[in-house]
Amino acid sequence: MKQLTRGFREPGVDKAASAFRQDVFHYSKAWPREERYAMTDQVRRSSPSVGAHLAEAGAKREYPAHFLCKLTDADGELQETLHWLQTAAECGYVTRMTSFR
Repeated sequence: MKQLTRGFREPGVDKAASAFRQDVFHYSKAWPREERYAMTDQVRRSSPSVGAHLAEAGAKREYPAHFLCKLTDADGELQETLHWLQTAAECGYVTRMTSFR
């Protein structure tokens, strides 16, 4: 497992999580003002959590059960973020979702 789990700073992992978070923030800036404390707040809290849980997983890589738990948490946050992005798309706030896949 050690070879596959060198950590959060492994090339590509940190960069992808950061780009995802920045894309979500960028797109959500254009959403309607009335969504500021609802959908916008939710997606802006869940998207950085993906990278945070990946970072925690990297710190727990020596403990397989903890490592997998943190990866599961990261996936949960990712699924929540994708849910909010899908909801935004259904409301017409996001017209191009390809950069989130």
